Amino acid sequence: MEAEKIKDSIKRAAQELFRKFGYHKTSVNEIAKRAKIAKATIYKYFDSKEHVLHTLLMDYIRVSVDDLISTNTSEIDEEAHLSNLIMKTCRLSYTVCNEFIGWDFIRESTNSQDFLKNLSNELEELLLASFNRLKSIRQMDNFHQRMRFLIKCSKNIVFSFAFTSVSDSDVRKNFVSFQKEILPYLVKAAITI
Repeated sequence: MEAEKIKDSIKRAAQELFRKFGYHKTSVNEIAKRAKIAKATIYKYFDSKEHVLHTLLMDYIRVSVDDLISTNTSEIDEEAHLSNLIMKTCRLSYTVCNEFIGWDFIRESTNSQDFLKNLSNELEELLLASFNRLKSIRQMDNFHQRMRFLIKCSKNIVFSFAFTSVSDSDVRKNFVSFQKEILPYLVKAAITI
């Protein structure tokens, strides 16, 4: 097998297992078995199980963010457009936590909190780079500072859901509350400052 095929096989196996059992309950041995390779082969391409997860998530996030940004929306209003993008990004964050990592592991593990913090920082930079392609809002004065403000505030609020919510339904309620009660003010502040 060539290197890219092996890496893809590892990522596919890990993604299936992470989605089915969660990150915490999936071992490197299980990933190797599902990928039909030796455990040592995984370490030839990835430093750790966390590195496999990080690669999977960044691939997933890049594709999803590109889809979000390139989707042609009928919204003319800048505020509605930005709110829509932020909510789609928040849902993306929720999907990442829910399907790949698992809420129990997120709440109980210090390692996962550090991992999520690093991941959210990378997501922030990816979003800023993607927002640069939006012609309508790119014309604003201090565009980068405004978008960084909006993304930082939103991501800090959204990622706090994972650490403060007791159940999945609490997380969903927090998302609805964020969308209706907080996000409109953040977007307005980012646009009008």
